[in-house]
Formats: sequence, C-alpha cells, structure tokens
Amino acid sequence: MALGPTRRIVTGHNTDGKAIIQEDGPVPRYQRIGGDIGPMFHEVWNTRATPAPIDADSGEPHEEGIQLAPPRNGTRIRVLDIPPDGDKLKDLTPEQARAHFAEIGAADASSHSGSETKHAHMHRTETIDYGIVLEGEVVLIMDEGETTVRAGDIVIQRGTNHGWANRTNENCRIAFILIDGQFADGLA
Repeated sequence: MALGPTRRIVTGHNTDGKAIIQEDGPVPRYQRIGGDIGPMFHEVWNTRATPAPIDADSGEPHEEGIQLAPPRNGTRIRVLDIPPDGDKLKDLTPEQARAHFAEIGAADASSHSGSETKHAHMHRTETIDYGIVLEGEVVLIMDEGETTVRAGDIVIQRGTNHGWANRTNENCRIAFILIDGQFADGLA
C-alpha cells in the first residue's frame, strides 16, 4: 500500500512557448489532521478562478496550511489517506469533531451532534466533489443510507451531509477533486 507523500508533476511553458515539466516531486503540503486517528492530507493543487488562468510558468497559488474547501470560484485536488476508524473515533465528542474540522478551516462543516450522529466526521460543504478510490475501501455514509466504495469506484458528492468510515484494517487512499459550488434556494 502506497503511503507517504503523493508525487506531483506540474507542466508549464518555457520562454519559447514550448511545453515543459516545471516541477516533479512530492506534494509540498502533506499533513495529518485530527491527531493519530485523523486522515493524512496530500494537498496537490488549487486554482482561484473559473475559468482558471493558464500562463507560462506560474505555480500553485499560495495557501497557508490545509483548507477543506477549495478557494471561492476555484478548485482543489488532494489525496486523502483514511486510516481504519478504530475505537477512538466512536468516542469523539461534537466539540472534538468541530476542532478536527477547525484544523482545516471548516469547523462549521462538522455536523456531529452526539450519539445520534451516524459518524463522528459527518460534514457538509458547499462544493461538488469527485472522489476516486485509489486503494482500499471506505463506506460513504449519508443521512439516509450508506454504500461501500472500493478501488476504482467514483463518488460524485453534491453538497450533501456525509461521512467516510473505514471499517477495514487497512488504509484507504482516495483522490478528491473539489469544485466551489453554490447551494440552490432551500438547500443552504
């Protein structure tokens, strides 16, 4: 199972307008969130506008730390290593869950309200997310229903309240492409 930073290859253009490989190496931001029970975030890239400007040789727009959602009108791609849930996660309080999400600038995204919550990491963002399972499996938990997602499966997450439960004994690696969105009237 591939653990460790994800490799990132960034292309660009030289002064003659020829296509080049601008960067090739590990992602610059790689961090575990939520202590030893939390997922490992591999921040790959973000954009700050749609359409995204394509210029000769700029890099990724600067960001401080790890942010859950993409920039306003932008996108984000990340790889997430989700460890097995284990026993510690089931005892997570709503305050601890909010603190976990606060580490990634999204305390208000947490919807964990206590023992009646289906999973301690239930949350909702105003985004469209494409999740592609690369290795392992994870259970997608919704307000009503759940399904197991395995390597090769793709989830289109449309601003709904959800959680990810790793009920196996192995890591799950999933790539996410997040696109800034806007809730329709009545869904906010």
